[in-house]
Amino acid sequence: MKIKDIAELLDATFVTGESHAEEEIDFGFASDLMSDVLTLKQSDRILLLTGLCNIQTIRTAEMANIEVVLFVRNKSVTNEMIEIAEEENMVLLQCKYSLFRAVGMLYSKGLSPIF
Repeated sequence: MKIKDIAELLDATFVTGESHAEEEIDFGFASDLMSDVLTLKQSDRILLLTGLCNIQTIRTAEMANIEVVLFVRNKSVTNEMIEIAEEENMVLLQCKYSLFRAVGMLYSKGLSPIF
């Protein structure tokens, strides 16, 4: 699924990385526990969905080599988060849906879970 298709499906807005809209995402992973994110063995072409909207999320995604993060529940990204994401060439998206609903919508359209 292309990043632009994810954004369209979830009525999400690009905060950073809109130039990557045509890139493919193969897997989704949802968590508010960044320690769970760090246990992932796969990191290529993953969308991280989370309601934890702080600098820790960006740093965790950076360490896990996750390049696309979707913040749910109308969470607002800070300027500091944007700066780091841009430095790391990371895509940040925001949507209004709950984590549960966003995951369900993506799964029903064919985005695969990691496990």
